[in-house]
Amino acid sequence: MPFTILIVDDELEVCLSLSEVLRTKGYEAVYVNDPLNVRGLLARRSVDLVIMDVRMPSIGGMDLLKIIRKSQGSLPVIMISGYASIESAVRAMKYGALNFYAKPIELSDLLREIRQLEQLPVRRRPVTKTDTIVTENAKMREVLSLVEKAAPTEASVVIAGESGTGKELIADLLHRGSGRRHNAYIKINCAAIPDGLLESEMFGHEKGAFTDAQSQQKGKIELAHGGTIFFDEIGDMSLKTQAKMLRVLQEKQFTRLGGSEPVRADFRIIAASNKALDQMIMQGAFREDLYYRLSVITLRLPPLRERAEDVVPIATQFIRDFNEIYAKNVAGLSDRVADLLTRHSWPGNVRELKNIIERAVIFCEGERIQIDDLPEQYRIAGVNASEGLNGFPNESARSVILEALKRTNGTKGEAARLLNITRKTLYNRMKRLNLE
Repeated sequence: MPFTILIVDDELEVCLSLSEVLRTKGYEAVYVNDPLNVRGLLARRSVDLVIMDVRMPSIGGMDLLKIIRKSQGSLPVIMISGYASIESAVRAMKYGALNFYAKPIELSDLLREIRQLEQLPVRRRPVTKTDTIVTENAKMREVLSLVEKAAPTEASVVIAGESGTGKELIADLLHRGSGRRHNAYIKINCAAIPDGLLESEMFGHEKGAFTDAQSQQKGKIELAHGGTIFFDEIGDMSLKTQAKMLRVLQEKQFTRLGGSEPVRADFRIIAASNKALDQMIMQGAFREDLYYRLSVITLRLPPLRERAEDVVPIATQFIRDFNEIYAKNVAGLSDRVADLLTRHSWPGNVRELKNIIERAVIFCEGERIQIDDLPEQYRIAGVNASEGLNGFPNESARSVILEALKRTNGTKGEAARLLNITRKTLYNRMKRLNLE
């Protein structure tokens, strides 16, 4: 079967022109103008790659990317945008995009990337999840020490930290180290379920409780009896549902929607949030009494930007994981890449690093990952305002400047803005590197 590419863009002209180019290269190309139709199409037919715009009506590309990642985690997605920026590229990588292209698309680069994806020996194996936390950071080591002490207890735990810091992995460790480890471990993502459906998801329902309730359905809390239940992003739970959750924790029983008989449930609760729950309490958005019920133990995970010493060891672990998945033999990072990744601020934390390493392993053709194996935006983002170009080795700085000039069609003022430096700094650096 030919390699099938789905194009998602609200601009029909983009869909038609890109489809025509791809078909002339031997690929099967299909397109969708309404992003709301993507899920239905992916359910009906097999697709090998999605090329998707960022700005679309009905649902944005980033939101659709997150939906695709949840339903088809290993499906490669390339984002495109006429409003490209380093920030949007980094955000796309954070949510699992393989790469990010600015419009008008550099077709030779895109086609080269598609050819490499087509030749992968494995495209649909699910990505394995490293079940250990790699760290040399003192704060993270302290967290792991607390996990070891908290795990065997029955205490409820709140895990606080930015998106992508590893909150779910910490929750997994808490369950695996508990006396409930051989029983159910149920997860609920409060941010991913509309509030109107969350209560039914949590408490279950009786037949006839609402229009589509054709039979009795047990809720997640009931299924967690004897085990552990993990509420991810609990800060997204409505005040109404919070009140019901508090009552369950107090009484250890609940009633299914549409039912009258109480159901008892014995479970341990772990909650996580990327929001500051204490600030939400002051704003009236989170119940203080529920917070104190949940936070018998609170674990705060440091963001990756505060764990610079961990970036290379974590990247090395991911390289090993993706070597196995993609049948590659990448030995590690080049010194230039290690330096660039260590300098990066990692707004998407470990999740962002994982996505970058996956892409780099896929496209690496040598023994070690090189600068050219990274998305272009990361080479440019490696130069930031605090360090400037002076912090980079000459060879790296030359490469970054040339890429910025290429992206801005040689306009030095725009290139300086893209690099987040002054025009004078750019001119001086170009002069030192004989780039004038």
